[in-house]
Amino acid sequence: MKPGLSLRMSQHLALTPQLQQSIRLLQLSTLELSQEVDQMLDENPFLERTEEEAPAEAFGLDQADTHVSLGDRVSESASSASSSEDNANEARDEAVTDVAESWDGDGSVDMRPDDSEWGGDATPRQNNGEETADAIDLAGSSGSLTDFLHRQALSLRLSEIDRAALRFLIESLNDDGYLTDTLPELAASLAGTDDLEQIDELVHRFTVALGLLQSLEPVGVGARDLAECLRIQVKACLQDSPDDEVAQAALAICAQPLDMLAKRDYKRLALACGLSEAVVKAAIPFIARLEPKPGRPFVQAERNIIIPDVLVVNTSKTGTPKFRIQLNPDVMPKLRVHDIYANALRGGKGDSHAGLQQRLQEARWFIKNIQQRFDTILRVSTAIVERQKNFLTHGALAMRPLVLREIADELGMHESTISRVTTAKYMSTPQGTFELKYFFGSGLGTDSGSAASSTAVRALIKQFVAAEKPAKPLSDNQISEMLKEQGIDCARRTVAKYREALKIAPANLRKTL
Repeated sequence: MKPGLSLRMSQHLALTPQLQQSIRLLQLSTLELSQEVDQMLDENPFLERTEEEAPAEAFGLDQADTHVSLGDRVSESASSASSSEDNANEARDEAVTDVAESWDGDGSVDMRPDDSEWGGDATPRQNNGEETADAIDLAGSSGSLTDFLHRQALSLRLSEIDRAALRFLIESLNDDGYLTDTLPELAASLAGTDDLEQIDELVHRFTVALGLLQSLEPVGVGARDLAECLRIQVKACLQDSPDDEVAQAALAICAQPLDMLAKRDYKRLALACGLSEAVVKAAIPFIARLEPKPGRPFVQAERNIIIPDVLVVNTSKTGTPKFRIQLNPDVMPKLRVHDIYANALRGGKGDSHAGLQQRLQEARWFIKNIQQRFDTILRVSTAIVERQKNFLTHGALAMRPLVLREIADELGMHESTISRVTTAKYMSTPQGTFELKYFFGSGLGTDSGSAASSTAVRALIKQFVAAEKPAKPLSDNQISEMLKEQGIDCARRTVAKYREALKIAPANLRKTL
């Protein structure tokens, strides 16, 4: 074949640094965006926070809508506020150092007990008979669980070796307050030798320290498993009321395998404990009120509070609902280019000047990409609300099937872009706060030929289970038949999958006499 030259014209998309940054900012969550903004403020001297909004026209953008009403869209200027800064707590590991100085070793294990089938979130009781403080207030004023225990240990009159042993056990607890390693394992890891005599001495010291640890607040801390945690709490209650028949029965039940308690096998429990079924039935609610995770109140759950990116408000007081969609000003960072530094670059020359000009351009790109991010979130949220108005009015039972392609086709975007926008972004609605992905769901066939949303089917299953008779709970097959009576074709395996997603136990575990 004879070689030759030819010209061909083609178009392709080039991922410029600006476009790459725009895509990356779009998929960040609110917290990640706040961290990205803080990092950019530290690295780029031309970027600064402001109490006023940076004008979009200065960066080649049209003024973005941040406030939309369904039916009549209203353009307003974007409003935003500074992102809150998160401060991380420093971990403490002084116990390992103290004990290592005494015994030349260290060791700790972090494992959590599996109590997914357990229920109850009551505040644990105290040993001294005083009024129990609110767990959340106690945890908030006491810091971490280890700090709280260390402060209590200071009031105990112990020798240096016993104090070091207690401190080591406190530092070996996991976040739930459990001591997941056995005492011989802790002793062997700490000794670091095969000297059995030294290991036996350490086990003896740890046994004494464990008794002291389990006497501290919160009640149940230092347990090796869930059963021991419950027994410690029941014994604390018996110290206040030694003649409490229900508490005595609860202590006997907690000494049995917990699978019988989980299945509510009253007959086997009554036979194993030598009690009547009536007493066993009275003790089960008592046990359910105990705290399976003593360290739970000390976990700062406020760090995981969800801040919605979009706010949906019903502005119609009567008649047909009318929803207003707007961006949450609390999550929108207010940024601008530093005027003094930008003006100082005018007329400059040289290599250093070119580098500063590049940093200035990066600052402008960053502000522009953030504005585009929120504009895209608002457009996608508006399209979602337009399709799920029945959900906003009537709840999950009125959710309609929706897929990413529908929103992508309407807005002229790619499905991957819609997926990035709806991940880790939240919307506050009259029905609650939900991730944007919550509004998307597949459809199940109905007798009418239309489709029912999987979200609506899950809500219907939850409604069926809530209305069932406790003595005769509905099986998955029965729920499937009830859905077919409603005109929804849902197989038993699909019902089981939805039930597990709703964290609803099987019928045999829901049965209560």
